[in-house]
Amino acid sequence: MKIFLLFLAFILFISCSDEKVKPQVKYDYFKGEIPIHESWNSKVIFSSDGKLKAILYAKHLKKYELQKITLIEGVKVDFYDKNQKKTTTLTSKLGKVDDVTMDMYAIDSVVAINDSGTVLKTDELMWRNKDRKIISDKFVSIKSKDEIIEGYGFESDQQLTNYVIFNITYSAVLTNKERK
Repeated sequence: MKIFLLFLAFILFISCSDEKVKPQVKYDYFKGEIPIHESWNSKVIFSSDGKLKAILYAKHLKKYELQKITLIEGVKVDFYDKNQKKTTTLTSKLGKVDDVTMDMYAIDSVVAINDSGTVLKTDELMWRNKDRKIISDKFVSIKSKDEIIEGYGFESDQQLTNYVIFNITYSAVLTNKERK
């Protein structure tokens, strides 16, 4: 019996070694750089001269100091006009913010909807901070109450009211029956 108890104590002692207790550090793809800030279910407010410009909602946000990049999972952005009225909502699975220029990239299942019902769909786009333009060189589809336009290359104001598709591959005017 004493040998059995001694053996059991030895097994318990071995199973408590330091090697098995050490946590593994998960490095992200930025050459081993780990985020300096990380948050979940975040709300970030962008303003200029005391006026609301946009509100970013993120399921998971990671800020990298050396790369000057913020990565976002579960993106939703509400854009506001000069009167601080919400005009457009943009969603995507992933996003990235250049912390120097404050340009935002929406990636994967990007959808933008303005207050008049115009819907933009694409795989990737950029919101350019300096002029508040939405641009993409990818395939885009825009459906408004009057038309559907598809093509490659796109530029618009952030309200999706003045837009251009550079290489149109499909265009259709909607009839009254199709608008419903």
